[in-house]
Amino acid sequence: MSTGFFKDITPVRYEGRESENPLAYRWYDPDRIVLGKRMEDHLRFAVCYWHNFCWPGGDPFGGQTFERPWFGDDMDHARLKAYVAFEMFDILDVPFFCFHDRDIAPEGASLAESNKNVREIAEIFQKKMASSKTKLLWGTANLFSNRRYMAGAATNPDPDVFAYAAAQVKNCIDVTKELGGENYVLWGGREGYETLLNTDMARELDQLGRFLSLVVEYKHKIGFDGTILIEPKPQEPTKHQYDYDVASVYGFLKRYGLENEVKVNIEVGHAVLAGHSFEHEVALAAALGIFGSCDINRNDYQSGWDTDQFPMNVQEVALALYYILKSGGFTTGGLNFDAKLRRQSIDPADLIHAHVGGIDTCARALLVAADLIERGDLSRALEDRYAKWGSDKAQAMLKGEMSLSGIAEMVERERVNPSPVSGRQEYLENILNLSL
Repeated sequence: MSTGFFKDITPVRYEGRESENPLAYRWYDPDRIVLGKRMEDHLRFAVCYWHNFCWPGGDPFGGQTFERPWFGDDMDHARLKAYVAFEMFDILDVPFFCFHDRDIAPEGASLAESNKNVREIAEIFQKKMASSKTKLLWGTANLFSNRRYMAGAATNPDPDVFAYAAAQVKNCIDVTKELGGENYVLWGGREGYETLLNTDMARELDQLGRFLSLVVEYKHKIGFDGTILIEPKPQEPTKHQYDYDVASVYGFLKRYGLENEVKVNIEVGHAVLAGHSFEHEVALAAALGIFGSCDINRNDYQSGWDTDQFPMNVQEVALALYYILKSGGFTTGGLNFDAKLRRQSIDPADLIHAHVGGIDTCARALLVAADLIERGDLSRALEDRYAKWGSDKAQAMLKGEMSLSGIAEMVERERVNPSPVSGRQEYLENILNLSL
């Protein structure tokens, strides 16, 4: 039985580029075969619970602008929110959703009560998932909103906070497994510092390393087959976060022996805040063997914070999808719309319009990325640029078969005097534009 929130909005379907229906997919055809795989299986879209059903539309200078019938800190409102959420998932015809434990159920007077609340809503999810195509991409615990976490969770100076966070994560992993989630995400929202004056970084990094090891150990204990993911972000809300970017996370994982156990969930907006492009973070994660999943959104480049807007830039998304496809595509990961409406977009239909635009942008970008791969111009140019490294001489240097002095002697003996070769950037950019 419908809650009536979305009124007469019917399920969104693919109608093609000529459609005049504003609530139709023009590019996203789930069953279209792209590079031998269905478009839906390439993109693996997910809708996030927090921005769509929890965010009130406030900003630092103004309060709530959204009026939602499920806003309220009790279980009756949480149940209504769950029903509305699945109505939206079905309207959009998406394969996945994501949540934090505090998104779906109110916090109780004790951890036991909080866990009970989460499990009650999870039971509703289980029943709704039995008749819906939408499954769980990942779950995560909110270890940043409650005031107990103001100095961090795993990195907190109080071991009781560390223990409480660990207990909260245990319940959330259990629920994620029971719901068939394909991943579990850890976002260190306050795992960093606001001032070095009260921070022991060495101690906090060791605490964070131990916390992550506990999560991995528990995953194997309960037989959770999903992927453990870390979501990098450089700052905000803290001044500096330890999971600054992909490179920082990889170094952290190597230090604590977790590089084969944990992968990354890369967000567009976080990459931008770190001074990188989205495709840089994707390509680096793939090169390091830790690429897992993506939060797809965009930032306003005139603002200095994480604005979490819906993706509307085809070229930006296409480059990232090109590197995702080149690395083999998603396995357990996907494209989660970690994006929120603008605070003036107050109508129920705006939630649907935003996702339709984002989904079509990604679908169009997938076709661009696939065209680049099928044409092969970029791959051939890359192979040509590094071709000389395939010689016996070059391989001997890489494999440690030549010492530094031996290389120097070779350069003198053979009178090596290399000339620069064009990087052809403009030519390659033109190739990209031909596919748009």
